[in-house]
Amino acid sequence: MPKSILVTGANGQLGSELQQLASLHTELNFTFVTRTEFDLSDSNAITSWFVDKNFDVIINCAAYTAVDKAETESELAYAINSTAVATLATIAKAQHSSLIHISTDYVFAGQNYRPYLETDATDPQGVYGASKLAGEQALLTINPAKSVIIRTAWVYSQFGNNFVKTMLRLGKEREELGVIYDQVGSPTSARDLACAILSIIQHPKLASLTGTEIYHYSNEGVCSWYDFAKAIFNHSELKCRVKPLETKDYPTPAKRPHYSLLNKAKIKHDFDITLPYWLDSLKACLNILNDK
Repeated sequence: MPKSILVTGANGQLGSELQQLASLHTELNFTFVTRTEFDLSDSNAITSWFVDKNFDVIINCAAYTAVDKAETESELAYAINSTAVATLATIAKAQHSSLIHISTDYVFAGQNYRPYLETDATDPQGVYGASKLAGEQALLTINPAKSVIIRTAWVYSQFGNNFVKTMLRLGKEREELGVIYDQVGSPTSARDLACAILSIIQHPKLASLTGTEIYHYSNEGVCSWYDFAKAIFNHSELKCRVKPLETKDYPTPAKRPHYSLLNKAKIKHDFDITLPYWLDSLKACLNILNDK
């Protein structure tokens, strides 16, 4: 009998990539839900929704991700990023389901000198990161077996709103664009992350987990947002000039981490995952976007 998989946040970047890949995995039986039918801001509604439903795996792609708006919408951010996660964790534990929960590099202060390990101290600098960390802590406290938290960073896709699509639009509209050069990390192709998740839920290691483990995932390599923008323009043959900006020159309501590179050795070792280089994955995504 095929494994039954629930995916929340079906219309987001990661959820959309999983939907596209689902047809290639006939050994898995997917159910995709959007915020319209599965309101993560209402934990009672979530519990009611599961009354007559049971899944082998729950992939929680849904989140409150408006980093700056979170500073003034903290109640909603915590409801979706923390309270709802606790509800899903409780349900997963009761149903003996695996819960795959997506978290973020924003749980860290962003002042490290080497890639962050899963065991490094967390210190979120804004409401978004704090709400995501609270969700992690709730999940770890409830601790359903066969479950994982995947921290990722700088996610982009052919779907949804993201940095790559914004740069493509602005690069066609403007002759020059200022982009931050003193924030460093590694981009993550949502399609690569989706492929990794599908590998994880079929890997024997997942079934052997007695509780919930934290893993890091992003593409290989390192760049700044400035480098990222330059690569987008160069591959798309856009003539827009990129002007390097310091973070202080582009103030935002929420503080961003200056250094959020993630160490991915654990996920590579435990689940035999090969991580593509960020520039190769970016080019693959741009080829799709530029053909549309």
